[in-house]
Amino acid sequence: MTDTTWMKPGLIGAGAGAAVAMVLGFTWGGWVTGGAAATMSEDAVVAALVPVCVDLAATDPERVDKLETVRAAAGFQRRSALMATGWATVPGSDAPDQTLAQACLLAIEI
Repeated sequence: MTDTTWMKPGLIGAGAGAAVAMVLGFTWGGWVTGGAAATMSEDAVVAALVPVCVDLAATDPERVDKLETVRAAAGFQRRSALMATGWATVPGSDAPDQTLAQACLLAIEI
């Protein structure tokens, strides 16, 4: 029972199999890292909330005045101006979301 000549090829095979499984998993298997998964989920949430932002903008009685304010802002300040309108504040939230405001600007085509 002390014959360990089989261990070296077995360990090499296990290591090679693990490496192949990881390469195949990350390239074709759809595996992603935790950071990539967080980014993908944030993008999906923002994409789902853009119609809410557009609807808030469309039903706002002060829409025309607020759109003029956003359009009058410099390019780099438009997101902050849209956040000030309240359209990028998700119902149930207290503060506007910057990423949603940027996506909403593109959807409204300001």
